[in-house]
Amino acid sequence: MTVRAVEVIASADVIAYHSARHGRSIARSIAAKHLRDDHIEEPLVYPVTTETTDHPGGYRGALDEFYEEAAARLAAHLDAGRTVAVLAEGDPLFYGSYQHMHKRLAHRYPTEVIPGVTSVSAAAARLGEPLVEAEEVLTILPGTLPEEELAARLAATDSAVVMKLGRTFGKVRGALESAGRLDEARYVERATMEGERTGRLADVDPDSVPYFSVAVLPSRVAPLTGGPAPEPPAERCGEVVVVGTGPAGPLWLTPETRGALAAADDLVGYTTYVDRVPHRAGQRRHGSDNRVESERAEFALELARRGRRVAVVSGGDPGVFAMATAVLEAASQDAYADVPVRVLPGVTAANAAAARAGAPLGHDYATISLSDRLKPWEVIAERLAAAAAADLVLALYNPGSRSRTWQVGKARELLLEHRAPDTPVVLGRDVGGPEESVRIVRLGDLDPAEVDMRTLLIVGSSQTQWVRRRGGAEQIVWTPRRYPEG
Repeated sequence: MTVRAVEVIASADVIAYHSARHGRSIARSIAAKHLRDDHIEEPLVYPVTTETTDHPGGYRGALDEFYEEAAARLAAHLDAGRTVAVLAEGDPLFYGSYQHMHKRLAHRYPTEVIPGVTSVSAAAARLGEPLVEAEEVLTILPGTLPEEELAARLAATDSAVVMKLGRTFGKVRGALESAGRLDEARYVERATMEGERTGRLADVDPDSVPYFSVAVLPSRVAPLTGGPAPEPPAERCGEVVVVGTGPAGPLWLTPETRGALAAADDLVGYTTYVDRVPHRAGQRRHGSDNRVESERAEFALELARRGRRVAVVSGGDPGVFAMATAVLEAASQDAYADVPVRVLPGVTAANAAAARAGAPLGHDYATISLSDRLKPWEVIAERLAAAAAADLVLALYNPGSRSRTWQVGKARELLLEHRAPDTPVVLGRDVGGPEESVRIVRLGDLDPAEVDMRTLLIVGSSQTQWVRRRGGAEQIVWTPRRYPEG
């Protein structure tokens, strides 16, 4: 308890506290030695906790009625001029029962909320492990969330505390396992109180877990040793996870990808993409040129053979004109047959640009790279002609660069043999980045000089619509989901 809390209890006329129907209150037991014989005690006894109820409003209705009645009892003391201290274990406004009194009374009476030590801080202290360090992020979750939601959030964060275990323990354990973080998880029961228990969460018997317990994922920052990051245990099996950072920035990362990047011992990738990933203590970064994909893939697999967890970083989606193919091709060699490889999906540039423009990919579409570095232009031209003749919307990747300046013009000429000049074309440049630009032009007006390697083109079909909304201030493009018969 804080000094201020003791002072407030000493000056109060009425001491109120919540309890279940058995009448025992953890909050009262914590403050017991500070209570006087002349204190008026107001036990606020819940009509239900986890059991069912025949209240016409159901469980929520029963509790709402109880909170109204409890608030009225406290208001009667306040109206009589008495000072009321409401006891709350932990912090009053952190998953606390007091907040229901606060919402009903604080706007009517002078109120002071005394901050307390939460179970989060107490658990970390009893474990003797830092919760968060430097730029790490702490996520606090109720165990009552669906298991898939828990797993996604646990995978995406650095550190976490899961509250309200008890009956939810099995689900929380499953979520930690799905997120690949069960080995890190710690368990704390009744922190700082009688019956305290701590240990590895994976070793806890689910039938022994009470409500007043938490799961903790401590800081991932390695202890300071003064030397280089330690090698992983020899018996640990390494793996390669191929991830995409989306078109640009952290808003385009999936929770699963965030988790994989945070858990990796090594990051391998094109330097521009590796630089997008926040630095983490102890994590090794291996940036390289964009034209050494095969070498990069084999390097990542070699690291994994030594027991390291490796994230191969791509932009966009790693399976769309990106590193997943190179890694899987290398992993097919006998030398790497035993190295686990996973590919995690990401937001690809076509989907990002399409969303900014509206819904041009609302019907069938084809994705084609205009780069002739790895395939002949004749193949590209044949595929463009076939897709255009089939009246597919086209998403065109890698349209141009400093060394490739003529492909966009050739593609426009070919497409105009199958498309009307007023067909809408979306030019999405640096979508999601600081220089984002999304414009819509007619196919006949497409200027190759305005297209570079950071631009993606979406060419509409014969059915794609292009309209202006809100007095012409907004342009949108969409392709209807229905295609006319005949």
